[in-house]
Amino acid sequence: MPAAATISPRIHEVPDDLLAAIDYCYEQGWTDGLPVVPPVVDRVKAMLAADTRPAETVIAHHPATGLDLSLHAAAVNAVMAGCLPEYFPMLVAAFEAMDRPEFNFHGSTASTGGSAPLLVVSGPYADEIGMNSDVNLFGPGNRANGTIGRAVRLILRNVFQMLPGISDKSTQGNPGKYSFCIAERSRGNPWPLLCETQGYPKGTSSVTVFAGGGFCNVENHGGNTPEQVLGSVADAMANYGCITLGQSVVILAPEHMQIIADAGWTREQAQGFLFAQARRSVDGMKGVGKYRDREYDTQHGDGAHALAEAGFVHRGLRPDDILITLGGGDAGGHSCFIPSWSRGRGSIMQHAAIANRK
Repeated sequence: MPAAATISPRIHEVPDDLLAAIDYCYEQGWTDGLPVVPPVVDRVKAMLAADTRPAETVIAHHPATGLDLSLHAAAVNAVMAGCLPEYFPMLVAAFEAMDRPEFNFHGSTASTGGSAPLLVVSGPYADEIGMNSDVNLFGPGNRANGTIGRAVRLILRNVFQMLPGISDKSTQGNPGKYSFCIAERSRGNPWPLLCETQGYPKGTSSVTVFAGGGFCNVENHGGNTPEQVLGSVADAMANYGCITLGQSVVILAPEHMQIIADAGWTREQAQGFLFAQARRSVDGMKGVGKYRDREYDTQHGDGAHALAEAGFVHRGLRPDDILITLGGGDAGGHSCFIPSWSRGRGSIMQHAAIANRK
């Protein structure tokens, strides 16, 4: 079977026994703690067939370690995670997006903050490969969501050597480090899909990558106006434990989205409301020790941050720092907020088209 972290295929001879092969993967340190699918040659070749470029093509580079991710190494880890070949284009697009300097590949994977790359897939591709955008959105049970997210983690570990306790210094970690991958719900979505707002041609799907912190459930079963529903979300975004100048992801449950849409609110109106309300006073920030002048006085290289000068710190720098979309099951007033990894602007979310290269 091929090694996980090399560009040129290297064959490991193991007994013709599945459990022995799984144990061998453990012995090599190739797992995230759970058993992996042994990456036999035929399965790796089938994965690579989903992309016509040479197997040695580099799709991402890790600046701190100098290590490269080739299509071959990505395919090996995708097999180990349990991916099907039709999932591979999305995995490739995600790493091509994370490879951009603005994402800060190393910092977001090595920091004590414990972030995990959140993948949000938008467009028809999600339905084509059977991704879940509905009930139990962030939970277990869907092969595409679970294994694509897991492949990201295995690549970070096996290719880029981001090893827990060694190079990955997360203080407490994050369950999303096993898998953090969802699809945007198109059914019943009153707003343009993310792939449409991102400017891709009609019919093109996209993946958005975000260095996300821990999942925060926002429960509101009683609110019946956009201000009440979004006020609950804004309060979660502005809690002292989370508030920074970083970006945010908000996934609205259908019940909450219905209330907002019935009132005629657009995505931009919701973003504006959340940005205005998700704030804390400078005095309050100082009171808990979270206000550091150096974080608020050079954001644009032109003196003090205008919002901090006005006496408040907002979640993010502007409304479009908040990605909002629809996801989850029809029943239940449970939305969620996912904070950014960094205290400031250390990682900026990126997106890429999911290309069909067959």
